[in-house]
Amino acid sequence: MLQVREGNAAAFESLVEKHQKRLVMVLEHLVSDRTLAEDLAQDVFMRVYRARERYVPTAKFSTWLYTITHNVASNSIRKSSRRKEVNLVTSPSGSVPVRPLDTMAKDKSNLMPTRLADQKEMAKVIHEAVQSLGPRQRMAMLLSKYEGMSYNEIADAMELTTQAVKSLLSRARGNLKESLEPYLDAGRLPKQLDVDEEEIET
Repeated sequence: MLQVREGNAAAFESLVEKHQKRLVMVLEHLVSDRTLAEDLAQDVFMRVYRARERYVPTAKFSTWLYTITHNVASNSIRKSSRRKEVNLVTSPSGSVPVRPLDTMAKDKSNLMPTRLADQKEMAKVIHEAVQSLGPRQRMAMLLSKYEGMSYNEIADAMELTTQAVKSLLSRARGNLKESLEPYLDAGRLPKQLDVDEEEIET
């Protein structure tokens, strides 16, 4: 990034090549649309390039990159929410319909635990569970588990306190465990989605 700051075009191309795939993956988890995720990734890299002369290496480049990513994704989600008309159909009792993942777990014709025959089916269930998280919980979980960022780095990227990040991850873990419980032996989350309870408590 320091070479990019000096106007090195080849360095910028190398930076994009290194980070693009994982950035699109994170964005796709956040916005649930591959094409939109690719467009947003381009927006992120354009912002990185436009801000290159102001870049100061006070933290890891990835932390700065995901600060921009978080802002771009949040703006997209807000715009999408404003465009959509909320049309919740309630039952006669006035309650909100069951969440899609809950419906999947209860539908005998769907993916019950005994029918999870392969990793592809489990991956689909895990994806549904991650998508059921709120955007901030999702972002914190993705940065923690897929990007390997520390609490402090996530806090910097999401412009939150470290304690707020710990709280987000704790709630995300609880929500994932609740959503995935029908599918998992002994109620244990897959390693890639697990969050160390002792770390959260410290």
